[in-house]
Amino acid sequence: MTDSAARQEAGVPNAEQVAQYLRDNPDFFVGQSNLLRDLTLPHDSGRAISLVERQVHLFREQRDTLRHELAELVGIARQNDQLFQKSKRLLMQIIEAKNLNDMAAVIADSICGDFGLDAASVILFTDGPLPQAAQGSLHVVSPAVAHKRLGNLLDGGRAVCGQFRESERAFLFPDRDEPVASVALVPLRNHELVGVFAIGSCIPGYFDQSMGSLFLSYISDTLSRLLPPMVQRHLVALPLTDIAESR
Repeated sequence: MTDSAARQEAGVPNAEQVAQYLRDNPDFFVGQSNLLRDLTLPHDSGRAISLVERQVHLFREQRDTLRHELAELVGIARQNDQLFQKSKRLLMQIIEAKNLNDMAAVIADSICGDFGLDAASVILFTDGPLPQAAQGSLHVVSPAVAHKRLGNLLDGGRAVCGQFRESERAFLFPDRDEPVASVALVPLRNHELVGVFAIGSCIPGYFDQSMGSLFLSYISDTLSRLLPPMVQRHLVALPLTDIAESR
């Protein structure tokens, strides 16, 4: 007869039965301080420790884990606060911009200076008269050309992040001497697609699909509403001869 069979025949509970009993009676060790001191468990150091010592060790591990998680959350909160402040400054400057070129300069200065990224681009889609003064981070193309060059990147309304194809990066950042390796792009929609807002980094993989895009969406939502009337004001200010030549 095996030891386990003998124990069962003698009515001695097995390990699983003991474990289940303790689960069903979590207050079993209340008032059993002597028993707690007598119970021993193996430790990583090789020596046997009491159950109380083992519990203290586990509590310390849980405390250290919680401290680490809390530090990570605090770090994320600080980063989000910094992003919020930078985004707020940029939005205020965009709202105060008097014309398209002012807006383009504000975006380029903020994205490359304040945010520390390598490139920024706002591309407007229009079949009408093109703003000849547009420069820097602001570009104007026809919707047909944009759809041909960017394809399904324009289909959604949310940010698209990734390395993109070389032809797409060249289209989004045409004036770059140093190639952009990673891109975050947001379609600009105001009832209909009016353009795209893109930021770039020379670091491959800097932007990926897992990145949050909340602050980027705030900026793009503001641009979507401010750009169309600003373009109209620009066209109204153009002499009729300039409008005819732009066509």
